[in-house]
Amino acid sequence: MSTDPHHRAAFRALHAGPGLLLLPNAWDVASALALAADGFPAVGTTSLGVAAAAGVPDTGPAGRPATLDLAARLAGLPVPVTVDLADGFSADPAEVAALVAALPAAGVNLEDSTGGRLADPGLHAAKVAAVAAAVPGLFVNARVDTCWLGERADLATTLDRARRYVAAGASGVFVPGRLAAGEIAVLTAELPVPVNVLAGPDHPLPRLAELGVRRVSTGFLLFRAALDAAVAVARGLRDGRTAHPATSYAEVERRTAAHAR
Repeated sequence: MSTDPHHRAAFRALHAGPGLLLLPNAWDVASALALAADGFPAVGTTSLGVAAAAGVPDTGPAGRPATLDLAARLAGLPVPVTVDLADGFSADPAEVAALVAALPAAGVNLEDSTGGRLADPGLHAAKVAAVAAAVPGLFVNARVDTCWLGERADLATTLDRARRYVAAGASGVFVPGRLAAGEIAVLTAELPVPVNVLAGPDHPLPRLAELGVRRVSTGFLLFRAALDAAVAVARGLRDGRTAHPATSYAEVERRTAAHAR
């Protein structure tokens, strides 16, 4: 289980190298099992994918039930799991800490925005501190949403917010959004914890490793790509093409049965 201290220690160690950690983000049990089966050493969840699969928007508290349900169902995954918790689904640091303490996870993401706007950095730092104190050994990834939202997206503000979260006990800092190579290099040089960015079209993984990035998340990319792939297969059948090769029924059933045990 991901609550195993060995999973938590292993997940922390993945951020120390020697290679860069590519963290794929799953949206259900089947996608998580497939990623683990392909050899990825850890799996994250994606708030957009989880919420969309449940038919609710990603913003606000609507995705909380599906997020917590998936976290519980991934408890037996053979690799560490980190859970995307949005803003913690509460403005009360104690409530966020209690929520995280009940999760079977090796790590969590906590973002410093609510409803599409930046939150007070002092409040977010208080959430980080409460979680770090409540769950020793958990990898607390503090997300800085300045660049993601395009709100106060200068490097000085981003660094100031990130430093507050590190001082509060964050294990790592996640800065999503399109970043120039120079900006990434400053973040990794200035912050004393692993820096996490999103996979994107601008910088391949070897370049991000050169820039000092320790973790690259796929975010909602895999979920969106899966939707596109499914529609493409259906369109091909409609247009007269033969069925696309895919993972067998037996293999999906085998993974699911093993996980259920």
